[in-house]
Amino acid sequence: MFDEAAVLPGGFSMIAEKPLEGKVTLITGASRGIGLAIARRLASMGAKISLCARDTKRLESAAAECKQAGSAVVTVPADVARTADVENLVETTGRLLGPIEILINNAGIGYFGPIQNADERNWDRVLDTNLKAVFLLSQAVVPGMIRMGTGHIVNIASLAGKNTFAGGGIYCASKWGLLGLTGCMAEDLRAHGIRVSAICPGSVATEFGVPGGRDRNKMLQPEDVAHAVGMVLTQAPQSFISEISMRPTQKP
Repeated sequence: MFDEAAVLPGGFSMIAEKPLEGKVTLITGASRGIGLAIARRLASMGAKISLCARDTKRLESAAAECKQAGSAVVTVPADVARTADVENLVETTGRLLGPIEILINNAGIGYFGPIQNADERNWDRVLDTNLKAVFLLSQAVVPGMIRMGTGHIVNIASLAGKNTFAGGGIYCASKWGLLGLTGCMAEDLRAHGIRVSAICPGSVATEFGVPGGRDRNKMLQPEDVAHAVGMVLTQAPQSFISEISMRPTQKP
């Protein structure tokens, strides 16, 4: 755990070292919720941050928060399910900040309802954002990581990638696919010094949606997921954490 302040014996405190100092980090879905919490966390750890989302105004607000930590920040509006947008996002980030060392694939959407009531557009929207976009972004940044001989890709998955529930067919399919993709990418890339990890939270109290009757105060918070991402990224270089499953202490 890397807190902003470390406590020494005797109760004295000191400012902790910034373990991600200068590392160029691209975060998708970064304008709110989990993505914004991750951006704030990694900025406080010293990373240079490229924020991506579709909402320009929300992106600028997120950038202002990250800059308070003294981090270099750029914003690039993009639809990460579109190849042209992804190419521009990666090129702009590299030009303004430098080679991308960390990629956080966080952008995601959901569709919930009986499979018999869904249509092809529901399937395409969810699978394109939650799975295809991860493929496009990863494929775009990996050549640069291979040249550097290092890199880390963190995919924000879900416990819905391990469990089934009524009305979750399309969303679960996207997250089960994401976990399969993550594991295979890890095997493809580990010989190049690139680590690939998945974070699998349960329900998180965000604008994404809270199932009826659940207590938001007992749910996971975006900062909980951000903490897990920070932990994964500061793992010793001779090993990597392939997957983390997260649950609240109390059932909401």
